[in-house]
Amino acid sequence: MSARATWKGLLQISLVTIPIKVFPATESSESLSFNQLHSECQSRMQQKRWCPSCNREVPSAEIVKGFEFEKGKYVVLIDAELDAVQPESTRVIDLVRFAPAAALELRTIDRAYYLVPDGSEDSQASRAHALMLLAMHGKVGIGKLAIYGREYLVAVAPEGRSLLLYTLHHAAELREAPMTAALDALYTFLEGDRELALAQRVIAALTGPLSLSDFTDAYQTDLRRLIDAKIAGDEILIPLVPTPPVINLREALEQSLAAVKATKTPPVKAASPPKRKKAS
Repeated sequence: MSARATWKGLLQISLVTIPIKVFPATESSESLSFNQLHSECQSRMQQKRWCPSCNREVPSAEIVKGFEFEKGKYVVLIDAELDAVQPESTRVIDLVRFAPAAALELRTIDRAYYLVPDGSEDSQASRAHALMLLAMHGKVGIGKLAIYGREYLVAVAPEGRSLLLYTLHHAAELREAPMTAALDALYTFLEGDRELALAQRVIAALTGPLSLSDFTDAYQTDLRRLIDAKIAGDEILIPLVPTPPVINLREALEQSLAAVKATKTPPVKAASPPKRKKAS
């Protein structure tokens, strides 16, 4: 792996301790960024810390952290008090519970990292890493990680020949889906609706092998093309936003199914051999 490890630590499962190196499993896309400019002179804007009561700019040395416990009322916490409650950075991924991999909700996942054994290929660390990876097949391990003064809820699961570490959102951070009695009743009603079968056919027609490489960030490509055109002084034409036609649900489903079928290449039939003429 050519990338540099983000940090090193230990993967702990009961009394088994495995030295590991941690690598990011993703990287931020090279998104184009913008600066805020003054429209008249195109100078970059500066952000200043301004106190509205004292009517002056405040230097960093005079700024403290406060928690608003009532509207307009704050309790001030100094750095020493905050340091006292920060967890010690042990860099130990301590897995204490295992469950079927399907039990981990996708909405709980925040970031992903690779866990690589910290040692040679024939070391005890590599052997223990490979052994636990095979033993965890179909399972996900849940535990905690204390690092950089924070405590994270984490999950570890095998993917192919790799172990992946996921940082998770706590249950208190998850929101319930908005639901009303009328909407719930509608779901029950539609379970026997004729249009459901048509919708299922549309989904089935669009179902196939998943490869995320089939999807690209068209916005970044178009944005770069726009910037290059403006730098070159080309004329910029802004297309009109089309108004979607008003169409009922059944028509939309039928047209969707027809459109999907039209994009699929029909199988090529083998050509029939030419018929021989009968001898006269």
